[in-house]
Amino acid sequence: MKRLRRSFAIVWRAIDLFTATDGWAIASHVALTSLMAIFPFLIFLTAVAAFFDMSDLARTVVELLFESVPERVAGPIAAEVKNVLLIPRGDVLTFGVGLAVYFASSGVEALRVGLNRAYGCVEHRSFLLLRLESIVFVLLGTVVLLTLAFLVVLTPVIWNAVTRYAPQLHEFERSFDLVRYAVTVVVLGIGLVVAHLWIPAGRRRMRDVMPGVGLTLGAWIVGGVGFATYISNFANYASTYAGLAGVMTALVFLYLIAAILLFGASVNAAKIELRAEREMARQMAEAGAGATPSGGSPD
Repeated sequence: MKRLRRSFAIVWRAIDLFTATDGWAIASHVALTSLMAIFPFLIFLTAVAAFFDMSDLARTVVELLFESVPERVAGPIAAEVKNVLLIPRGDVLTFGVGLAVYFASSGVEALRVGLNRAYGCVEHRSFLLLRLESIVFVLLGTVVLLTLAFLVVLTPVIWNAVTRYAPQLHEFERSFDLVRYAVTVVVLGIGLVVAHLWIPAGRRRMRDVMPGVGLTLGAWIVGGVGFATYISNFANYASTYAGLAGVMTALVFLYLIAAILLFGASVNAAKIELRAEREMARQMAEAGAGATPSGGSPD
């Protein structure tokens, strides 16, 4: 019962923090910037893949990025992404690709603003240092996604070789879909932990960020299913936004995803605040007990 009351207090404090730090407004900023950063990021990823003669892996990356997104959301963007992938890019050291990296890093900067607000941190690091850090995150993200794509391509080859010598394993073939989704969740979880620990200012421990990470992952799954149901059965964005219906659908979905992520950070911040308040109350109680005379009153 005590743990339930504590959890309720954390959630209530998190709602207050999310509202006080303009969480909804910051979520819209993160969503719009992320949408604008997707194409520069994919341009750079395509250039890297083409430079190392791995263009097919770039297409696999796109499939990985959009397979867990509702089809009505991913469809319009995926169609334009394929147009981006069709443009040959054989050099990663061009001025245009350099600009693509810079604009892709704006998505990280928008996320940094949101997380700093959620955690109540004031950024004192220089603009150049922060931008370089964001670019490093873009580069690491490119390497990670290409590596995952390589593993996705390589796994069926290994599986076919194994089942050739052990045909009885064919009955477990369907379990690969579960493995792929599990790997996706693990990768997202690792990315969220990295984001909460190192993107915003200040320092946090692993145990400080795990509640928000777990909440975010669970809410993303529920929110994705709920949003897919909503746009399939109730929403009619075409009648409202005409030719921009696809873009607006994607933007609303990213807005939902960003709001959930920032609320997860608010949960972490609320948990940290309440723990600090309990620790301060305990110290004050111990100090008061130490100041009280053990015997009777002096003459």
